[in-house]
Amino acid sequence: MIRVSDLHKNFGRKAVLRGIDFTFNDGCTTVVIGPSGCGKSTILRLILQLIKPDKGEIWVDDTNILKLNRHDLDVYRSQIGMMFQSAALFDSLRVWENVGFMLIENSKRSRTEIKKIAEEKLEMVGLGGSADLFPSELSGGMQKRVGIARAIAHNPRILLYDEPTAGLDPVTSTVIEDLINDLQKHIGGISIVVTHQLSTIFRTADVVTMFYEGRVLDTGTPEAMKNSDSEIVRNFLEGKVA
Repeated sequence: MIRVSDLHKNFGRKAVLRGIDFTFNDGCTTVVIGPSGCGKSTILRLILQLIKPDKGEIWVDDTNILKLNRHDLDVYRSQIGMMFQSAALFDSLRVWENVGFMLIENSKRSRTEIKKIAEEKLEMVGLGGSADLFPSELSGGMQKRVGIARAIAHNPRILLYDEPTAGLDPVTSTVIEDLINDLQKHIGGISIVVTHQLSTIFRTADVVTMFYEGRVLDTGTPEAMKNSDSEIVRNFLEGKVA
């Protein structure tokens, strides 16, 4: 599991996280929701250790990852797959090279071996036959799926998704949501999805937690959250302006 305790993070004078306490459980897809600027994406970057908190602890199983040395931090990160909101593909690399980028940079496997792995992952996300294309030859939804294939190329046990369906049409969003569900069943481990899309919330979440003004406002199953004691939560999940 991943447990964050009394987590604080400021960017300049803006306090984004103001004491987050939460546990992301194994075998579970947790969807993090909330208005813009509430710290949803920040929590992913903290878990990945792209940034450091100003205060608090982040525990993965029995390890406080904030105290890892450089080598152990690299080992820890190798257990994580991250899908970025914009897909963040390298335009100058072919699709298979994007998918296998971490393996190219951090393993001793041959390019032939890595391409085979990349092709297997592309098959898993419904993009068989696309390995030798460039990202510019793909639609936005296909690029998102390449981003997912890259996230799972090294068989991680933690998957992080930052706005995976943002900017996609409803049909393509459904494809991505189905992929998130299929991967959770196939890979297991911990999946954390940051989103504001209602369909993604209700189609992928085992647990929903809402961040509001830098704190956890409420947590529960999607059905329980629909009936939350908090009017702010209910309005958000109904797409209403508070």
